[in-house]
Amino acid sequence: MSIVFHFDGTEALRQRLEPLGVTLCPENDEAAFERLVPEMEVLWHVLKPVTAAVIARAPKLRLIQKIGIGVNTIDLEAAKRRGIAVCNLPGSNSRAVAEMTLLLMLACLRRLPQLNDLVRSDHGWYKSWELQDAFGELGGRTVGLVGYGAVPQILHPVLEALGAKVLFWSRSRRNAAYEELLVVSDIVSLHLPLTAQTQRILDVRKLKRGAILINTARGGLVDEEAVVQALQDGTLSAAGLDVFAEEPGRPDHPLLRHKNVVAAPHLAWLTGETLQRSIEAALRNVNKMRTGVSLENRVA
Repeated sequence: MSIVFHFDGTEALRQRLEPLGVTLCPENDEAAFERLVPEMEVLWHVLKPVTAAVIARAPKLRLIQKIGIGVNTIDLEAAKRRGIAVCNLPGSNSRAVAEMTLLLMLACLRRLPQLNDLVRSDHGWYKSWELQDAFGELGGRTVGLVGYGAVPQILHPVLEALGAKVLFWSRSRRNAAYEELLVVSDIVSLHLPLTAQTQRILDVRKLKRGAILINTARGGLVDEEAVVQALQDGTLSAAGLDVFAEEPGRPDHPLLRHKNVVAAPHLAWLTGETLQRSIEAALRNVNKMRTGVSLENRVA
């Protein structure tokens, strides 16, 4: 069976996967992917969109396995028309994303990237002290979690243990109204899937002045131009971003011009532990497909 893992993995990962019958194909190697597509029966998908055109060029494709949870980068209707199963892996990366979310909160509060750069520069040791008025602690602050799935549920008790007050809102569970959460939270962290209903759901103009925005979910949940303006006028004091509306992000992206933006390249999910859990779960679904057993976490 031809299984393609479309991901920029390392050589060590490639060597791990080959004995399992899985071909690792970098997302940026379009020629290699096109050679694999005609015989591909299973696609392990990370981020590069699985479009209707890709599906049309894969006559043997039977399963698209999302490595992660968000399926907004898969043309579900095109897959459905072909009878191709689409599955995801809820919970496989939740701890990794929760830990990165916490890291971004703390990095914003303590201006960690700026401190790192200053300490490595000439005479930067004491220059870094000039940032002291911007330093803050998580304890005593109110953190608003927009969405209340696996990631925020891991974060919630951790934040409280560090002395923060936690508000959360989702359509099914909440301890605060959405508008109230935005107005009173010192830190707002996004944890929603990107759908037609959640596109640009966050209006940064409604946030408490000086708030910090954290986004490890999807870039399309916010209007990035509005975030840039909010950073300029002080509505936002900082932002920690692992995701962008267009990916891969551009090095000249307006958000990256701000020193109080802490950025990562959509890698909050990526740890050795996440990969191990994901590979094991994806292989289980391959075996289930071979034997005709119902697939785990089928979404289409």
